[in-house]
Amino acid sequence: MTGLWVLVATLVAAGAVGVLLRVRNGRVRAAKPVRELPAPVTAALDPASAVTLVQISTTFCAPCRHAKAVLAPLAARTDGLHHVELDVTDRPEVAQSLSVLRTPTTIALTPDGRELLRVGGVPKGPELLDALRPYLTTRTP
Repeated sequence: MTGLWVLVATLVAAGAVGVLLRVRNGRVRAAKPVRELPAPVTAALDPASAVTLVQISTTFCAPCRHAKAVLAPLAARTDGLHHVELDVTDRPEVAQSLSVLRTPTTIALTPDGRELLRVGGVPKGPELLDALRPYLTTRTP
């Protein structure tokens, strides 16, 4: 009988963790303070755009492809928004200096490198656009 209770408790705990992860995935969060941007990130910033979305990815990350499928078209149809994907597979120090613990992570940066917000997981396009709206002008709703 004890084994049954252990099994039930394990299933309940796993279900709670699964729900928590699902709720947090793609949520727009406040910016984290960054002392100095790593050189690859600074090089990726577009000075002509109000906001650059830097997508931190790795080679074998399946959700990273989904994030790119959301972010690239969003940037293509939005004035002042630029998207760049940065693969940190061979450069873990870049992810570490940005305090990135999972991929994909998308960081919205101004041309001078100030972080506006970040999204862990696959971003939800409409929520991200709503959060960025004060910083840019859009062509399509």
